[in-house]
Amino acid sequence: MAVAVKECLELQLLEVEMLLSMFPKKGEIKLDEDAVPGVQSYLRNADGALPPQLEYSIAVDVGEAKVKVELQVLLPHMYPHVPPQLFARSSALHRQQQLQLNTGLASHISSLDSGELCVCEAVQWVKDNSLPYLEDGKISSESASEEVVVKETLHRMWIYSHHIYRQELRKKIFDCAKKLNLTGFCLTGKPGVICVEGLRENCEEFWRVIRYPNWKHISCKHVENIETEGSIDNLRLFPAFEDLQFQAHGDYGLRNDYHMDLGQFLEFLKQHQSGHVFQILFGVEGKLSD
Repeated sequence: MAVAVKECLELQLLEVEMLLSMFPKKGEIKLDEDAVPGVQSYLRNADGALPPQLEYSIAVDVGEAKVKVELQVLLPHMYPHVPPQLFARSSALHRQQQLQLNTGLASHISSLDSGELCVCEAVQWVKDNSLPYLEDGKISSESASEEVVVKETLHRMWIYSHHIYRQELRKKIFDCAKKLNLTGFCLTGKPGVICVEGLRENCEEFWRVIRYPNWKHISCKHVENIETEGSIDNLRLFPAFEDLQFQAHGDYGLRNDYHMDLGQFLEFLKQHQSGHVFQILFGVEGKLSD
């Protein structure tokens, strides 16, 4: 496995180098300055921990008006033997056009030969195929008053972590949730639980941001989608993004013994019509203490 991962990471660096030569201007490619050195360090000593997944974005000019479409790229360690995570977005696109564009992009990428580098191909596809969606977006904007009510979907993600302690991590979680207009909560301690609800793209952006770079022992355990013809705000279970802390068991002086009272947490979930999630998060049926 280690050899296979090493070969994949070498190919990923070659592709990044190729993209940097294709987009040499400042700001065309946004790539964390530590990303490539981190992979290179691992390649020199493959016995250590895997580096964070390579993540970057590419600003693609589309059409004569040079409208910007940003292609966000997240590469699993085994890419190109597993597909990359790609997402195209633009301020000139309405949500529906953006969804259609990404559906077309995903379909094209899935049609390519497995095991081949495909980010350059994805960039070219976005460049060649985004214009119709942009034009559709302009037309739909002009005729919005004549359209039927568009259904919206509330997206709710339940995220589990072995623990959440660090102040800088908690600040990142709360700042990101506020920026993306997400409601829910963050349960601090051991275990740590995060729930976010809002628009799907905002929830997925939150998930991308908080787990980078390489937050270990974290997973998205459950996702809920609820469609409505009205505002998704009417479907939210939480009025804001809460800082959730309960009485802890164990010695307060030992951080590793800071276990949260899960009975209180179960009661909180039931108060918010989410008692069923307890078993999904912890693998056992919750019981309230007397």
